[in-house]
Amino acid sequence: MRLLAVIMLLLIGLSAPGVVLTRDPLKQTVAISFYGLLFAILFFVFQAPDVALSEITIGAAILPTMVLLALVKMKRHNRLRKARGEHK
Repeated sequence: MRLLAVIMLLLIGLSAPGVVLTRDPLKQTVAISFYGLLFAILFFVFQAPDVALSEITIGAAILPTMVLLALVKMKRHNRLRKARGEHK
């Protein structure tokens, strides 16, 4: 069990810069979802299944969905502005 915890901590430590250094918002959303999933597994390994379920719900499902919805809305808004001839 201790080896699994060390492996999970290493995976989280190695994947954190990937989340931060990713510049494309879509790829960043996938990276943050993966990062949340890793944390959920870590919480499960540390015998906190209730926290793991919360992390799966929030970190791996709801947050990425909200970011994707915001990206879609921003793209739609930018297309409408271009169609109207509004440039900034």
